[in-house]
Order: sequence, then C-alpha cells, then structure tokens
Amino acid sequence: MAMLNGLSIALTPERLDRLRHGTVVVSSQPTAFEITGPGALQCLQGLLTSDVVKAGDDSLTYGALLTPKGMIVVDYWVIRRPQGLTLLAPIGGREASHDLLTRQLPPRLAKAVDRTGDLSVAWLFGDTALGHLRFAGLGSVPEQAGRVADGGAADQPLTIGRPGPAAPFAALLAGSPEAIEAAIAALVRAGATRGDETDRQAARVLAGWPELGAEIDEKTLPQEVRFDEIDGVSYTKGCYTGQETVARLHFRGHANRQLRGLLWRGHAPIENSVVGQPDGKAIGTVRSLLALPDRVFGLGILRREIEPGTEVSAGGRAAEVILLPFGDDQISG
Repeated sequence: MAMLNGLSIALTPERLDRLRHGTVVVSSQPTAFEITGPGALQCLQGLLTSDVVKAGDDSLTYGALLTPKGMIVVDYWVIRRPQGLTLLAPIGGREASHDLLTRQLPPRLAKAVDRTGDLSVAWLFGDTALGHLRFAGLGSVPEQAGRVADGGAADQPLTIGRPGPAAPFAALLAGSPEAIEAAIAALVRAGATRGDETDRQAARVLAGWPELGAEIDEKTLPQEVRFDEIDGVSYTKGCYTGQETVARLHFRGHANRQLRGLLWRGHAPIENSVVGQPDGKAIGTVRSLLALPDRVFGLGILRREIEPGTEVSAGGRAAEVILLPFGDDQISG
C-alpha cells in the first residue's frame, strides 16, 4: 500500500484477533503537561472543549484546544486529580501545547509544566484487558468508565485510567518510564502480549478515532471528526476558545465534512488518497488505512451527504462507505 495523507499499516488475522479478544499492551512517549495552581481547573475549563469541571476529581476525559475560529490545535486525554491536571497528547502536539498553554494560562492562577519524557503511558487493548490488569496486581481498576485510580508501588506510582466506551483502548497506565516498564512486565507475566504502535493504530482505525496529523489537520473542526460521538465536546459548559463556531454548527447548522469508514473487499495497493463518486467528482480523501489479507479498512474525510452504504471510488478502487465505528460483521469478514 502506498501511503496517503495519514498512515498505512497491516495486520495478520491472528494479530487482529489478539488485539480485539485478548490483551495487548503498548507503551508510548506522549506529549505530557501538568497543570497546577489555584485556578488550574477553571483556566482549563475555559480552554478545552470537554467539561473537566463536571467530570470531577479522579476523572479521565477527552477534549481539545481550538483556535478562535474553532479549528482543532491539539487533542488530549485529561487526567484530573485533586492535586492538579495532566494533559496527554500525541507527541506531535508538544510544540503547540507549549505555545498555547504558555500564552493562555495566567501565571498567578495556573502553571503548566512540560513532563514530556518524564511521563510514559501504557495503553491496554482487548476484551480481556481489564481482567489481566486486575490479575497483574497493579492497583485498583476503576469500576466506572471515565475514572482514574492510584496504582503501582510506593517508589513507582501509577495512574490507572478507564476511558468511556467509545475509546479505542480499554485502559491506560501513566507514570514514569521505569514504572511503566515494570507494569508492562507484570501484565506480560499475567498473560498479556506486548504490542507496538501498529497495534495502537489498528485499534484506533477500527474504533473510528481521529489522530492528530492524519484525520486532524489545521483546518479540522471537532464535529468533522466525530467529537460528538466520542464525547470530545460539551454543549452545556461555559465559554471556551472556539466555542462560538462549535456551538453554531451544533445548534444551527452542520459540518460540511464528516469522518467516515471505508471498506475495500480483497487486498490490493491503494493507489491514491482521492475518494470520488462514479461520475468522477471528488468527495473527500482517505487519511488512514489498515490492511488485512482479504480486506482493507480506511478512515476518510468525506462530504456529509455521502451516506453509509454508498459505493464510491476510494484510493483508485471500489469501496463501501461505513458508519463508524466498524462493526463486528465488517471486522470479522
């Protein structure tokens, strides 16, 4: 497969089955910022699309920082603890995070500390991930989605997070690189399989989850990449940067583009990124690809009027437009 605008990966059926129905753990080095200070919570509430106030202490939420015109700058998983907040973003979001947080946080109320490199994350995938996490003895696994709890050893503390049901992973662990490596070793002893970035990206594609630098670029609005469906935006909280555009689209209009799935039957090189109608009119672009031996899954940004079930020309081959996330019947063939 030639790469398009985003990324292209391939899995064997055995590896896909393990990712979905076993337990796979993948470590990564994210952009990480800690926000502390007497006004940290309220300051972030005025910047992020998600409602970190309503979520309460010991919560895990997803949201983004926007431009004044409502375009996504960088997206985060936000860990809120009584002592402060931790923002976890793709490593490519570090510069933008530093710039925005430095400029927009009042120093007397909130302080942003760059923890990139000091903080690592382990992402857990698969139907048995929570069971293996409990068996590994790393700490209390939150009983509810959207919550975090303490774990690890006294000298290697961890934060254990359980996201909402739409997330592409079952749990996350955040801590020092040494604590994360020790946790992964414990998980492997408990029966988990250590994976890599290919596994993380495959889970993301199947879940229809957008990625900074692929589905999200400098002109992307939250509603174009499923922020409504993945609980990435609140329409009941107070004002935040870019809210006017987001609210206007939600209450008075619609986004002209939407993130959709694409499914190709059979396996052959995808020649280009263009998605077109039978008459040749371009209606979008392919951003990410996941290939199996007998089919290819893709994420594309398409014109909103293109309904799920429509057959289009995508990447130079016939493909079906799919409502995200991909379903079991599509994944299982």
